[in-house]
Amino acid sequence: MLQLEESHSLFHALCVNPGIKFENQKDDEKVLLSLRAHPITLVPTLVNSIIIFVFIFFSSFLLGQFLNPMQLIYTIMFFCFVTFIYIWSQIINWYFNIGIVTNRQIVDVDFSVFSYRDVTRTELTHIEDISVRVSGFFSSIFDYGNVFVQTAGSEINTEFKQIPHPALAAHIIQEIIKQDETTK
Repeated sequence: MLQLEESHSLFHALCVNPGIKFENQKDDEKVLLSLRAHPITLVPTLVNSIIIFVFIFFSSFLLGQFLNPMQLIYTIMFFCFVTFIYIWSQIINWYFNIGIVTNRQIVDVDFSVFSYRDVTRTELTHIEDISVRVSGFFSSIFDYGNVFVQTAGSEINTEFKQIPHPALAAHIIQEIIKQDETTK
């Protein structure tokens, strides 16, 4: 059995034995692994936000010619507020898009702040293959990629996107499946 150090940090993207609970978890079910996108994937949000703030700053000089000072302040506050909502929604999406591997099943939660939540469950006994794809320069440097879990029959395949150490995550999932098979 694979032995790894437990990790419990709120912002870890790959946590072994995270000690979390989820909706519809069975009493005898234990969460062994939680996966979310690598934090580096939030960098585009940060860059976009900086660009927007710079645009707001420079456009305030132009708008200052057409608006009185109070209108200008309200306009700047409005655009800053919208930008903060954008940042917050991206962080919430990152945090709540999570993959959970238990001793019985794999649960993939796809979440969007403004539109939906989709939960996919796959029993460990229905998993046929696990594959890893790391593509791109930054993915290789920061060691993040996608893990695909293929299932038997008509069950929905599961994909964990942009997770850190995808090869390690796939190996851990395979070890959990092997342990599940030997306990039956």
